[in-house]
Amino acid sequence: MNKVLDTVDQRTQLVGQNRLELLLFRISSTQLFAINVFKVKEVVKLPAINMLPGSNPNIYGVANIRGTSIPVINLREAIGFSKLPITDDSNLIITEYNRSVQAFLVGKVEHIINMTWSDIMPPPKTSGAHNYLTAITKVEQEGITRLVSIIDVEKVLAEIIDYDVSLSDGVLDESLVPSMPGRKVLIVDDSSTARKQVRDTLTPLGIEIIEASDGLQALRLLQSWAGDGKQVADELLMMITDAEMPEMDGYKLTAEVRADTRMSGLFITLNTSLSGSFNKAMVEKVGCNEFISKFQPDLLVGVVQERLRYLLGK
Repeated sequence: MNKVLDTVDQRTQLVGQNRLELLLFRISSTQLFAINVFKVKEVVKLPAINMLPGSNPNIYGVANIRGTSIPVINLREAIGFSKLPITDDSNLIITEYNRSVQAFLVGKVEHIINMTWSDIMPPPKTSGAHNYLTAITKVEQEGITRLVSIIDVEKVLAEIIDYDVSLSDGVLDESLVPSMPGRKVLIVDDSSTARKQVRDTLTPLGIEIIEASDGLQALRLLQSWAGDGKQVADELLMMITDAEMPEMDGYKLTAEVRADTRMSGLFITLNTSLSGSFNKAMVEKVGCNEFISKFQPDLLVGVVQERLRYLLGK
């Protein structure tokens, strides 16, 4: 499997073309699950695990991977299933999210598939607000169409790691506070947890939050405003968008906005858990104004304040 992942760095060309690659794996005998390859550092067979008494119940323990201690999350239990039995097929998927490295204990790791974001659909609304999926898709295996569930890893991590939305001393510019109430920010993210983190940071400042769960939904909203004669760049203080989303990713969304003269002046911030160096290159390519990696309330408010200063001429 490591050989399969050796060329991950070369796959970055897919992003910006509304494409992605998914790593398929199993945590049950009947269902396929997936996460985006770009968040995967490597896959290893299950090594010796050191237990952590008193840790979160979903922390299986700690693995030593080439001298680095990495927390291991039992993914099956974390999303509400019964305990994953340890077998010869057990693997660790080592990932990097939100500037932290963690491993997910899974069963058999199958292979990588190349897809377009238009093939990725949101979970059915009937699945409820508390499911652990950001999206679903279908793959063909041996002539059989199988459903693939794409895990909302940010939701899993948020239930294990306490993400603090409070601001550090001195971050908030009190001279700008009177200008914040009534300003509108569009948040575009397929993870309800990620949207909540941004909302919980900005709403106390008086900023009005508008939400979209994927890039296509956001684009249609912006197009409808433009069609009604609204000046999109004046309507919104900014748009804060994730990179990975069903139907249309954040890079494609940004490119579409920039190509439409009715909204091309919209201030766009990319807010993602993908690697910073890669996203900085993509920001320049598609024309985002700013990039911040998740989840950093101080930097988020800092970008909002810089935009306000510019608009106010301060």
